[in-house]
Amino acid sequence: MPRDPRQIQLEIDAARESLAATLDQLAHRSSPTRLKAQGQAAVVRFLQSPAGKATMGAVGLFVTVVVVNSVRSRTRKRTAIGGRRH
Repeated sequence: MPRDPRQIQLEIDAARESLAATLDQLAHRSSPTRLKAQGQAAVVRFLQSPAGKATMGAVGLFVTVVVVNSVRSRTRKRTAIGGRRH
């Protein structure tokens, strides 16, 4: 039994509208501005959490130790090269 051309056209139009809606949703979900805002919000939430605060404290301590060791190492090298300083 052949299908009615009007029915076929209605099905095509419905499929087109469905695809357009899906593309709009994908465009919204993959929007760089939206993704950036979501990422920033996630980072802020993490940094305000106890785990985030502990992580930042550990990173700060690590950086401090590295800087202090670097300064000490330079001081030792200068002292060794130039002799004792009075």
